[in-house]
Amino acid sequence: MKKKIVFLIRDLNYGGAQRQLITLLKGLDKQSFDLTLLFFYSGGVLEKDLKDIGISVICLEKQGRWNLFGFFWHLVHHLKQISPDVLHGYLTESNLLTIFLKPFLPSTRIIWGVRASDIDLDRYGYDCVERLCFQLECFFSRFTDLIIANSDAGQAYHLAHGFSANKMIVISNGIDTERFKPDLEPGIKVRAEWGISKETILIGLVGRLDPMKDHPTFLRAAALLCEERQNVRFVCIGYGLESYTQELYQLTDELSISEKVIWAGARADMPAVYNALDIACSASAYGEGFANVIGEAMACGIACVVTDVGDSALIVGDTGVVIPPKNPLALKTAIQKLIEKTGTNGYSQKHIRQRIIDRFSILQLVLKTQTTFLGLS
Repeated sequence: MKKKIVFLIRDLNYGGAQRQLITLLKGLDKQSFDLTLLFFYSGGVLEKDLKDIGISVICLEKQGRWNLFGFFWHLVHHLKQISPDVLHGYLTESNLLTIFLKPFLPSTRIIWGVRASDIDLDRYGYDCVERLCFQLECFFSRFTDLIIANSDAGQAYHLAHGFSANKMIVISNGIDTERFKPDLEPGIKVRAEWGISKETILIGLVGRLDPMKDHPTFLRAAALLCEERQNVRFVCIGYGLESYTQELYQLTDELSISEKVIWAGARADMPAVYNALDIACSASAYGEGFANVIGEAMACGIACVVTDVGDSALIVGDTGVVIPPKNPLALKTAIQKLIEKTGTNGYSQKHIRQRIIDRFSILQLVLKTQTTFLGLS
């Protein structure tokens, strides 16, 4: 008999957790598991990726943050009908809901998914609801059956905040190395779209425009590099709040590098975007667990410079450069090093890609997750 697994997540907008969940759902064995995905809000751009993958997909049509009681009973109704063996929450809101659902599902095993590390809510100006949710997550973690972190750093962070060590395991994200692979032609087309010549070194930062990603450090490093090199351009791929985006535009103007920086927004053709780059950067200051963008860029054979935040250093290993966060000079020096060394044995395209294949494949993600599900009794 198939084991019934229900996944619960807030939305299906662009995001590392959302994309990883869809990747996992596609890879899980449909002969062994009856899979259902429940999500709060409709309209997510990733909903289209769930078509024809052999699972049940149900939108709960939540109407805003304070639509609580009607939404909750709607969720209970669906879960009672499914009667899952495992209910797997993704991220704080969903994790907390699984605890309040537990009395209605006494035989269902509860799994939480935690994805971040070293989150400082003060940096976001989050309201009291967000703070309370994290505090509640720390308190109620004792009532789960299992907690899966996607990074060693994330596990350590949550253990430090009171999560139970005997309930936590790490299953790293998986990178789709069939989708993300070296492919010259699409990269050339993207460079042409952006007006980047073959001789120009293109350095990119992929990630939402968010303080956590620390675009200001990336921009300041870009300004330092432009003082020494003329044949460099920089691109930021991602979207964010308009107010913060305007702050970044203003900083670019103040640094006198507006003509050197491309703001590409969100892109659906990410394999082509990575293949357009010569170097990929992750300048994150805090909060990363497992940064998918690093693994995706490496799967395309792109050399990376990353800050030592979350599991970023573990991902790149000996195939790139790791620096401390919030240090523009260190970032500039690391980029310079990669410009000089990319293509040698230390940072060869094959070497970079092989690390992702060996350590962070989708197959490993799927097999570890399936073993975990089957081990819950």
